[in-house]
Amino acid sequence: MGLGGRMAELIDGRALAAKFREQVAREVDALVRETGVVPALAAVLVGDAPASAAYVRSKETACRKAGIRCVVTRLPNDTTQVALLETVSKLNLDPAVHGILVELPLPKHLSVESAVEAISPAKDVDGFHPENLGLLFRGRPRFVPCTPAGVLHALKSLAGPLAGLHAVVVGRSLVVGRPLAVLLLQENMTVTICHSRTRDLAAEVARGDVVVAAAGAPGLVKGEWVKRGATVVDVGTNALPDGSLVGDVEFDAAAARAGRITPVPGGVGPLTVALLLGNVLKATKLHLGRAAGTTT
Repeated sequence: MGLGGRMAELIDGRALAAKFREQVAREVDALVRETGVVPALAAVLVGDAPASAAYVRSKETACRKAGIRCVVTRLPNDTTQVALLETVSKLNLDPAVHGILVELPLPKHLSVESAVEAISPAKDVDGFHPENLGLLFRGRPRFVPCTPAGVLHALKSLAGPLAGLHAVVVGRSLVVGRPLAVLLLQENMTVTICHSRTRDLAAEVARGDVVVAAAGAPGLVKGEWVKRGATVVDVGTNALPDGSLVGDVEFDAAAARAGRITPVPGGVGPLTVALLLGNVLKATKLHLGRAAGTTT
């Protein structure tokens, strides 16, 4: 059982995201009333992958509810690199567009790096452009990648003071693992990054007061590895053959030991979309030359 003989408290990502979205919506409403400018997100979707299309629809819905305009450019699966970059370039030059994202993953014949680097850093609301990652690593973030930002938002909302705690991040991608490690360091946590070549992953996970699993491997983190009372955040979203979704953490066994744990689905996913809205609002304020302090 979890700390004190109880199952772990579920971290309700949907509730946290709803509260964050409500704050963004209030700020968007105030900005529109004061300036007449409606924050606008442009999403570029290449191909017809069902998962990507679903993610874009969820972003459209979230934008609409927050008062943000969302325009989706849908390109065919056989789109060339040149055509994709031309699309991004036009959006960069459009003064009515404040944030741009290219939905990932792209078809295999297209370069993710080229697409990301083509986005103006001032409109890169995913936070993946090298300039924005560099600012984050220097401690002067403009746009923080949305999933790491969502993880940190959850931890700061629920886990109490973070300074001095030991965080174990399983996964080293530029999308989640590495930027999250930097964010946690900036909270004065002690951070260990684990990956596919880590020796004795079980021992490393067992040291974590906070464990974040972001490796994209279903059930990689075994419940028996989790320190009693730890906070476990599962970023993984893995589709099984039967259509169900599972995380990177062996949920039931981990929930019997952890103090808090995120479910999959309903944990980090809703927060990722919510923090994207915050970045679009921030991009709009930067475009208008206003102070960019928001809920993010």
